[in-house]
Amino acid sequence: MINSMHIKSALALAALLALPLAQAAMSKAELKAGMDRIGEDYKADKTACEQQSGNARDICVESAKGKEKVAKAELTHNYSNSQADWNKLQVAKADAVYEVAKEKCDDKAGDAKDLCNKEAKTTHVKALADAKLSKRVTEARDDAASDKRTANYKLAIEKCESLAGDAKASCTAAAKADMGKN
Repeated sequence: MINSMHIKSALALAALLALPLAQAAMSKAELKAGMDRIGEDYKADKTACEQQSGNARDICVESAKGKEKVAKAELTHNYSNSQADWNKLQVAKADAVYEVAKEKCDDKAGDAKDLCNKEAKTTHVKALADAKLSKRVTEARDDAASDKRTANYKLAIEKCESLAGDAKASCTAAAKADMGKN
């Protein structure tokens, strides 16, 4: 029961960390300012952890580190809007939750600690697998869309072959324009 409470609190942390930042395009200066703000927030969070002791302090520090890493990954993704940075964000979220869960397991002893660590590891592996699956699905969709565009282009050009003269040239130009070919 306590293990599930730790997992639930780790998932709650992940949900908090998943709060989206503004999706608007940003400049390099805004990116740098955001990174500086995240660094300042991390320092403040880490300073707040110093008031605690023992494993509670370790949990607090891991939470602060995870929050920083996720915030940086999210800001980078928002800046680039690339699939690669989105994947890095998903991995950062999974890693942050895992590190906090591992620290929480240190409060336990013996078999309970072993089980807690295994549950944390399993949750981490599942989150990484979901990130990898999402990456592959996105790549497959991109490949499929490219294949469809190529097939449609070839069909359009084939239809143009039945024409002659200016009609053929006009049809070919239109097919190229529609498919983004030069």
